[in-house]
Amino acid sequence: MNLRYLRSFALLLCCLLTFSATRAQRGPSILRLSLGDQGRGLNGVQKNFYFAPQGTNDYQNAGFFGQRLRPYLADNPQALDHLNSYRQQKWLFLAERLTFVSALGFYGQQVLAGEGEQRYFSNPQKVAIGVAAASLLANVFISRNTNTHFQRAVEANNAGWPAARGGVFQRLSPAAVGFTAAPTGQPLLALRWNLR
Repeated sequence: MNLRYLRSFALLLCCLLTFSATRAQRGPSILRLSLGDQGRGLNGVQKNFYFAPQGTNDYQNAGFFGQRLRPYLADNPQALDHLNSYRQQKWLFLAERLTFVSALGFYGQQVLAGEGEQRYFSNPQKVAIGVAAASLLANVFISRNTNTHFQRAVEANNAGWPAARGGVFQRLSPAAVGFTAAPTGQPLLALRWNLR
């Protein structure tokens, strides 16, 4: 009876160690932001982020929509949700900029459209000024949280990996788990660790 419990426990331990070893072999996926990008917060500059995978100092440009970060976050749905929110905010930012420039262009066209005399405050020009002002106000709300969505995506990715939290079990887990045959013919659990 005790032997059966011992075998069940050994099988459970083997499964846990195999899962841990498989997760450890996936490679580094803890991400670091550049020093300048870590300080960007609310109402920050709307420029591309730079990130580096763990173990390298080679910072990569994440792209305007964060598209180069997406492969690193593929296994973390929460991080992908934040990255999708970042992409949505960037699209809103582009639409707002296009609206603002179009309103200014329309206003300028109306100023220069008069024959011989220039008009600066006709009804179409009032509408263009109103659209430009509303666009600038919308920019404040759009830009307020755009950068935090990207930072939260990186934080969610790093929080999903035990190595990011410094887990002791992750550091002690074996690199390979398997079975081997003993000289008596009984199967033995074989564990291997990589020393770093």
